[in-house]
Amino acid sequence: MLEQALKSKLSINLENAKIALETAREAHERYLVKLQEHDLETAIENYITAIKLDPTIPEGYYRLASLMWENGQIGIQSAIEQCRTAISLEPKNINAHIYAGYFLKKAQDFDGAEKAFKEAIKLGGINSSRPRLILSLSILDRMNAERFTIPQFARCLYYLFTGSVSIFWDSASIKMLYKNFNESFSMLFYKTCGEIVENFKPEHAISIYKAALQRTEREEYFCHKIGDILIKKKNADEAIEYYRKAYEANPSNRDVLVKLATVNQTYFPDNVDETIDYFNKLLEIEEDTAPIYYELGHLYVKKQDKINAISAFKLAVEREPENPFYNNSLAYAFVQAELYDDAIEYYQKAIKLNPDTEWTSIVCEALGSIYYQIKENYEAAIASYQAGSVLDPNNSEIFLSLGDVYMSDNDLDNAIRAYCDSINIKSDDYRAFAKLGIALWEKDYLEEAIVAYNKAIDLNPEYDVAQNNLGVIYLDGLGDTQEALKYFNAAIELNPNYTLAYFNAGRCEQMLGNKKEAAENYQMAIDLNKLTNELDEAEIKDRLYGLFNA
Repeated sequence: MLEQALKSKLSINLENAKIALETAREAHERYLVKLQEHDLETAIENYITAIKLDPTIPEGYYRLASLMWENGQIGIQSAIEQCRTAISLEPKNINAHIYAGYFLKKAQDFDGAEKAFKEAIKLGGINSSRPRLILSLSILDRMNAERFTIPQFARCLYYLFTGSVSIFWDSASIKMLYKNFNESFSMLFYKTCGEIVENFKPEHAISIYKAALQRTEREEYFCHKIGDILIKKKNADEAIEYYRKAYEANPSNRDVLVKLATVNQTYFPDNVDETIDYFNKLLEIEEDTAPIYYELGHLYVKKQDKINAISAFKLAVEREPENPFYNNSLAYAFVQAELYDDAIEYYQKAIKLNPDTEWTSIVCEALGSIYYQIKENYEAAIASYQAGSVLDPNNSEIFLSLGDVYMSDNDLDNAIRAYCDSINIKSDDYRAFAKLGIALWEKDYLEEAIVAYNKAIDLNPEYDVAQNNLGVIYLDGLGDTQEALKYFNAAIELNPNYTLAYFNAGRCEQMLGNKKEAAENYQMAIDLNKLTNELDEAEIKDRLYGLFNA
């Protein structure tokens, strides 16, 4: 009884599947003639119904793939898979092979397309005019996409001739072929002319390609070509628009997506979200995803999206664990997220891989900064900086950092030596002379410190810190109050919000007996210190009140 009921239900399903398939065919034919949206929807709906009721109908898969792809509901790879399902259900179905070849051609897999069309020709025998003619078009498209060759052109003509012989009575097919061949030969003509002119008259090539856009339906190719020329002419605003049109014509075109992502990234750095979208779309069609994750990581860093930046760089490292640049970027992302132990691990790995001594020296500097500023591990910081200086003896920055660690560790002799090494590499760096001045002052080499600070000021007359510190040497080291006041006033003029300079100027004025001027400077120091919190406010107030108590 149960078996009979199941058979009855199956029979009803098969009958309903046939009805749905026939309804879909009729709606499909109407859509091809009238291009009405409701016919397209009816056809898709009934093809889906037919497949649900009877999953063994091959026709439903390849026809549904055609309509859904045209309607933008599935991608080219999904359409190919549906055609392959149809072939697996009925390997001798000529239409399934033709549709598969068509979609493979669209995906630029010309070898796969030719194989599918030849299988259809083999199955069709003398009734294989359609696959022969479509194969000839595929060969022509391949020449358009790659390059023109005599053997390929001969094969194109062969399949065109053999396919045409059997359809002279089929006027509809002849009209269709005329339209397709007319467009393909127009494509070849404009492509060839444009490429010849492009080398010496890019503006004329753009005109040719624009004319091609009006005469053909190949926006993907010609918009791409126009975009390339405009980028060479540094006209990024127009170029990006043409790349977008090419992308709209075929969202699966890898080269166009790469152009959109890189042009956005280079010329429109504020369009971060749009660039991220293009790279994410590339992930769907690109096999080598590590470089894409790497670029995405930098974009997320720019957005200050620390979590996604770390995730993107991690995915890049997972795919290429021995890539030093990916490890370095992941370490940097961890630093931004204040995950310093993780950052140390990946900086160490990048240093170990060492692709280039100068680059690795900079990574050593970054690692040393974490040990110095975050971990306060001076020994590890010194080791890291020294390793970087060995890798690149011309890296002046690393010697500056090394000097700073020695200063913090109160190792003045090595600090002076490191700052001098930096100056020997880059003699016009005012920062190095200023840092050297501090170390010499701490070592009580006053005359040498004055020389160093004067050199820093000569190199950068607007360096307010050097002006203030030189004043301190004259005031506290040499007792030359007048000379010191000159430098403190210069520092204040350069930086009206310099709290310490006001305090030091107040000390000078107090020593010179200028109570009013001293009070004004102390009061400014108190007011600014409420914001900067650089000094002990009680000490400033004691000096201020002491002026009048005395």
